[in-house]
Amino acid sequence: MPKTLNINEIMDQLPHRYPFLLIDRVIELSDDLTRVVAIKNVTMNEPQFTGHFPQVPVMPGVLIIEAMAQACAIIALARLPEDVDRKKCLYYFAGIDNARFKRVVQPGDQLVIEGKFLRSKMGLGIFEAVAKVDGKVAAQAQMMCAYRPAPGAAGK
Repeated sequence: MPKTLNINEIMDQLPHRYPFLLIDRVIELSDDLTRVVAIKNVTMNEPQFTGHFPQVPVMPGVLIIEAMAQACAIIALARLPEDVDRKKCLYYFAGIDNARFKRVVQPGDQLVIEGKFLRSKMGLGIFEAVAKVDGKVAAQAQMMCAYRPAPGAAGK
């Protein structure tokens, strides 16, 4: 049965915090750890909307990509061996390919993000992700991430 995660469980997994924690709930993490579906509720009180853009608030594409990456990080962390302390692990962007933005995302929208693990290659995790609003694609990309021990985590 697929697993779900609430915001506290997400914060146990990801190092991000306000204002940069960009997923609110994981509604599905597949049993085989290859697929995740996460939600990002876009609200007017987020700091980026004071300047992007004051008259017509639009969620910056880079933050949509970051939300997609955070969803994929849930898969990456879940795939680590059981004996690895996830709090001592970080995944860094190593590349983004084929990023496309299909529609504007505004306050009041709910991003539904589907991330898929494609493969590992030379120490990189390769994922694809799609973010949708009302069932319509808002953004999509293929991304690579690299695992590194968190600074100060070595030997602890």
